[in-house]
Amino acid sequence: MTTRVLVVDDSAVVRQTLAAVLSPEEGFEVHAAADPLFAVDKMDRMRPDVIVLDLEMPRMDGLTFLRHVVKMERPVPVVVCSGLSGGRTAVQALELGAVAVVEKPRLDVRGFLFESAVLLIDTVRGAAEARVRARAAASAPPPRLSADAVLPQFRPRVGYATDTVVAVGASTGGPEALRALLAALPVDAPAMLVVQHMPAGFTGPFAERLSQTCRVEVREASDGDAMRAGRVLIAPGDRHLMLARGGDGCFVRVAEGPLVSRHRPSVDVLFRSVAQTSGPNAVGVILTGMGDDGAAGLLEMRQAGAITLAQDERSCVVFGMPRAAIARGAVDATLPLDCLAAAILSRLHRA
Repeated sequence: MTTRVLVVDDSAVVRQTLAAVLSPEEGFEVHAAADPLFAVDKMDRMRPDVIVLDLEMPRMDGLTFLRHVVKMERPVPVVVCSGLSGGRTAVQALELGAVAVVEKPRLDVRGFLFESAVLLIDTVRGAAEARVRARAAASAPPPRLSADAVLPQFRPRVGYATDTVVAVGASTGGPEALRALLAALPVDAPAMLVVQHMPAGFTGPFAERLSQTCRVEVREASDGDAMRAGRVLIAPGDRHLMLARGGDGCFVRVAEGPLVSRHRPSVDVLFRSVAQTSGPNAVGVILTGMGDDGAAGLLEMRQAGAITLAQDERSCVVFGMPRAAIARGAVDATLPLDCLAAAILSRLHRA
């Protein structure tokens, strides 16, 4: 099945670069428009499956166009393609209904690194899946690395950390799911680590916005940050996030490394680190998202004695990540999004 992608950007170089990256992919048909007004005209003649949207354009800005798209009778999923300087505007776009954010290529195809192309392609495929769940399977992805590339498997030589830690992974549709989940937590909720697939430069404003609307403290993680009740640390874009143990308790490591499960940050890396550090004193949660990042790591958490939860299909934007975890036998319970906070908090009373 063909996925029609409409790139809306006033830069001819960016339009050409995105088309050059997406067009060779099997099943992609790429169209382009120089601004939202041209895009509206094209949408009247060909209905796109995904829109890749710039935010700063003449005649009509991207946010105004996005408001128009999300109010359509059959909204088209929108992937925001923005420069790093537009981080806060990109977070606003996610609140308005965009399904994902990718970083804009800086130069041309030669300067658009392979990893960035992989992330762009996977994000667009995920957005298409968000609209049409019963889509033909995509072509097989190239070989990819497991969490071994960043964090080797091992059995802890000392006992597990005793404080409850919650680890959460999300991708396409995750920003809105995280907003709902965190808003339901009390100020003294257990310490939480989050991997949301998002580029560098966007996770900071995203965390700031969440902290303004939630009772818990939400911040972008920095290497060495301590874990404590009422604090939620979100993995910085383009960096892996791991839980570690020191003399004064648990803290986080933020590190570079290769793409794991086609992502950096990777949910698999986070979940493995929590399995090794906290074992049965942890809760793992897998939310909406395309692909299977987190499935292997969640199974490791369950095998270490942690409680593992998945968002159910009905409340997911894309059921890919939870489905993959369920298929591996990694999930104790599958619950609607609005029931997950209560399930997490019940861990505090398990004895």
